[in-house]
Amino acid sequence: MTSKISILAIDLAKGSFQVCAVGQDGMVVFNRAMSRTRLATLLADHPACIVAMEACATSHHWGRLAQSNGHEVRLVPAAYVKPFVKR
Repeated sequence: MTSKISILAIDLAKGSFQVCAVGQDGMVVFNRAMSRTRLATLLADHPACIVAMEACATSHHWGRLAQSNGHEVRLVPAAYVKPFVKR
């Protein structure tokens, strides 16, 4: 992955995760679904950046994994995430 990514926004689920990478200019670099192993590899291989995800039961596990790889983790309360969901 390129180092121009400043924020990784992750939507957590059981088997696959939606990952949106945002560049320093605010533009979306990529937005794709990933498996558990690909997400762990992405967090390990990517240079340090901000990792944002909704606070839930599994977010603490993924947050600790991201922190161990040098990322800054931000857990967002569910009440603040809901307005961003588009239907």
